[in-house]
Amino acid sequence: MTVYTTIDSPLGELLLVGEKSATATGGTALASLSLPGQKGGATVQAGWTADADAFAEIAAQLTAYFAGERTGFDIEYVTAGTDFQRRVWTALDDIPYGKTFSYGEIAAQIGASRAAVRAVGTAIGRNPLLVVRPCHRVLGANGALTGYAGGLERKEQLLQLEGILPAA
Repeated sequence: MTVYTTIDSPLGELLLVGEKSATATGGTALASLSLPGQKGGATVQAGWTADADAFAEIAAQLTAYFAGERTGFDIEYVTAGTDFQRRVWTALDDIPYGKTFSYGEIAAQIGASRAAVRAVGTAIGRNPLLVVRPCHRVLGANGALTGYAGGLERKEQLLQLEGILPAA
């Protein structure tokens, strides 16, 4: 059963979508975390059930992250995507809080050639779990803020929160 809720955050209202799970802390595996106006973000569908309680644990972790009290997440995810996308997303999960990688470094980490950098970027752009799967920690080869489905201003906010960029 697909459940959803919205929560307030410094980035705007977040839409959380998940599936009931007997093994997930709090009973819900996260399938999607979308930001307002996000390119390719989830939208509430017919048949989904609004259930804020199902996301209490996830919401608490997000609140602690935005307050600077948490540097990682202990959330079960719904497995989705192609094999290549899952490899890229696993590499994103391995980027430590407060650190950044380039698209080329992600390609190398998953054993792809330098020519695959564009494909890596496309896979990162399809990450359904913004914020918790830290695609915001991926920068251009020259350190430039490039591509973020939630908008570059939100990417900058997240990097400032993590101390990667100076606060504005």
